[in-house]
Amino acid sequence: MSDLFDDPIPGQNAPEFTVSEISGEVKRTLEGTFGRIRVRGEVGRVFKARSGHLYYDIKDDRSVLACTTWKGQISGLSVVPEEGLEVVVTGRLTAFGAQSKYNMNVDEVAVAGQGALMALLEKRKKQLEAEGLFAPERKKPLPYLPHIIGVVTSPSGAVIRDILHRLRDRFPRKVLVWPVAVQGKTCAPEVARAIEGFNRLTPGGALPRPDLIIVARGGGSIEDLWGFNEEIVARAAAASQIPLISAVGHETDTTLIDFVSDRRAPTPTAAAELAVPVRLELMAWAENQGARLTRAAGQAVQLRRQRLNDLARALPKPDTLLETPRQRLDRISDRLPGALISGVQRRRVHLSETAASLRPATLRQLVEGRRNRLQNLSSRLSLRPIQREMAAQKDALARLAQRLDAAQAARIDRQRQSLAASGRQLEILSYKATLGRGYAVVRAGGDVVTTRAAAAAAAGPLQVEFADGTLDVTRDAAQTGGASASDKPSGGDRGDQGSLF
Repeated sequence: MSDLFDDPIPGQNAPEFTVSEISGEVKRTLEGTFGRIRVRGEVGRVFKARSGHLYYDIKDDRSVLACTTWKGQISGLSVVPEEGLEVVVTGRLTAFGAQSKYNMNVDEVAVAGQGALMALLEKRKKQLEAEGLFAPERKKPLPYLPHIIGVVTSPSGAVIRDILHRLRDRFPRKVLVWPVAVQGKTCAPEVARAIEGFNRLTPGGALPRPDLIIVARGGGSIEDLWGFNEEIVARAAAASQIPLISAVGHETDTTLIDFVSDRRAPTPTAAAELAVPVRLELMAWAENQGARLTRAAGQAVQLRRQRLNDLARALPKPDTLLETPRQRLDRISDRLPGALISGVQRRRVHLSETAASLRPATLRQLVEGRRNRLQNLSSRLSLRPIQREMAAQKDALARLAQRLDAAQAARIDRQRQSLAASGRQLEILSYKATLGRGYAVVRAGGDVVTTRAAAAAAAGPLQVEFADGTLDVTRDAAQTGGASASDKPSGGDRGDQGSLF
């Protein structure tokens, strides 16, 4: 009997698992045992799939841990993993049973130590510098006196108060404040959106576009200022069409936005000083320039007056200039009477010589000759050719009129025939012809009713049009007690009973 209860094969009574069951148990054991953990190591291979998920390795000198950050978790990372960066990742261990592997789902990444942060900053700095974002030739000049200044900073800190106070002391200007977080995970995306948002505003719109942007924050550690070292902030500042001043941290603090901005201010107060001039100094300068302009104009007039006087002294007196013309006029005046008498005498002699040949007899002969010639020419001119030409043109016109009348009559006849054919076709296609073949049209209030009895019953008073007239069916039926539409016999000769259409 003991052989019946003995286990001939050791372990034969152990429970059996399917592959999926054992994979699920391993996954539950991993997740239940470790829970949420933090792991420190160096980032190895980094791969971003087309789906948007991020796959990378965390390693030390002996082992490698596969890590996954899903697409929806990437935006919450304060630092995006980069190969060679020493980080501390936080998340949960889990298993992927399809391949008998375990990995870590990471939802937070932090740089391990300030040295790693500086190495990452130096790497990004070299990358952006290689792209030419730090080049001096791409930096835009600041406007001398901007009308509107946009400030990207925290609205609750002392930075905005310092900037507004300094602007009020130097030269009051309109200020648009775009509130952002100046540290933490949301700092970088909010600052980048603020810079892009200011650039999207319409100049002169309801919310006008600023002429200058100041990105400001007070001092702090490198971790506190790390949002301004993110690549998205640096690229947004480089792409800004509006001149930008960076005033992040104190004078000794340096971030990536300082290198790509158009000007760097050591403090937020210094940024306000760079943005606008001192109003009193500008007014004093304007008054000084006005005084200099007045003095220069007076001196120029005085110099030209002195020059005019010097040139006037070199000119001769007016009486001296007129002496010679006056003497010439006197000589000509003395010679003028004799010249006039001589001219009249010469013209009288010439007139006498010319008039000697103009006798009345000569003129009469000349006129008589012209008259004879005119008579000869008029006799040669006859109206017969003109009359013949007019007669020929009249005949031609008469022939053309006859042809036109014949063509017009033929055209009218063709159109009359075409109209008659169209009329006949219209009569054939007209519903009146159909009525003549034994059909009828049923109307209700002027509208044609369909061939359905239900539609005719719902339409109210009906009028039936025959070939020889119209009959009010409802009124006649009510007076004579005739049958309704539903009592009409079915079948039979359709020509005798009529049809609704």
